[in-house]
Amino acid sequence: MRVTALRTLGFRNLAPAQLRLGEGITLLWGPNGAGKSNALEALCLALSGRSCRTRNEREAIAFGQQLARIEVEVADGGETRGFLWSLDRSGERRHLVDDNPVTPEHYELRPPLAIFLPDRLTLVKGPPSVRRTHLDRLCAALWPGRAELRRRYGRALAQRNALLVRIRRGSAPEDSLAAWEQELAAAGLELIATRREAVDLLAPGFAEAAAELCLPGAAALRYLPRTQAAGPEELAAELRERRAADLARGYTAHGPHLDELAVLLDGRPLRRYGSQGEQRTAVLALLFAERRALVVAGRRPPLMLLDDVMSELDARRRAQLARRLAEGGGQAVLTATEPDHLPGGYPRTEVALRRGEAITAPAGEQPSATPLAA
Repeated sequence: MRVTALRTLGFRNLAPAQLRLGEGITLLWGPNGAGKSNALEALCLALSGRSCRTRNEREAIAFGQQLARIEVEVADGGETRGFLWSLDRSGERRHLVDDNPVTPEHYELRPPLAIFLPDRLTLVKGPPSVRRTHLDRLCAALWPGRAELRRRYGRALAQRNALLVRIRRGSAPEDSLAAWEQELAAAGLELIATRREAVDLLAPGFAEAAAELCLPGAAALRYLPRTQAAGPEELAAELRERRAADLARGYTAHGPHLDELAVLLDGRPLRRYGSQGEQRTAVLALLFAERRALVVAGRRPPLMLLDDVMSELDARRRAQLARRLAEGGGQAVLTATEPDHLPGGYPRTEVALRRGEAITAPAGEQPSATPLAA
């Protein structure tokens, strides 16, 4: 399975054009403001339905345009599927695959995504909720049959929190919490077990990738659940013990919705003690570890979208990154200001961008300024 083409209309500064992606590495290069990051965002929007850069998706509509539209072709064996995302200024939004509304089941029809953006360091230095969400998405990609776990736990948590509010108001008895505590405990322990299994798969690949990318020290991942309960009854008992405190604050303050995925260097959390360069390298190492885990689990390798990933790496790290991209399987789309930021010796498709216009050129050759046909 691979993404073969991207077409945009009215999207940010990109000219109406078709962009062809290579089977392995595609390098988008050009000066700052040329539209390289916009192309990565377009791929993410069409495939996932979410922007990787903003929560206000109307920002993506080009100035003077009424509609932003993105189409992505995905080839899978002998079949070709079309993903479409569009948004107009009235707020009407569409996300389709082969002209049908995209549902969670349709995500099996496209590759998973692994995204690096300069501001994505929040994956390491941000709050625990960012890492929990990221880990849960990986769990769903590794084991689609367990994708419902997070939602099941979230529903039970919302019900218990709503009951806490009603009990505080005197409109519900305290013993009405028992049933939802049992459900919360059962779903919570399954979620914890799945997260722990995923981290066990990730940890060796993360340490190896971090070492290859020259992170100075021993890198490690550690899953830190709030509870050490061995079974649902134990976790339900812990929730009962905390009822009074939870009633006082009006929400549940114990459970896997507060767990942490610690990213460590020499035993110290990179979130607090790591430099920006170390945090950047750790994010890359984590993405490579996830790709390996997906391949080992028999899942599709992700489409890696790497924005400005080479700019702060020295020559040695660039070479290691290029080698991993070339040998890992799947596709990768990188951006850079110059084509030689990606070391030579590795097959790639080069696409130069100038003021939102894109053309393909053989690797190492200077492109002309003629845009692709729409």
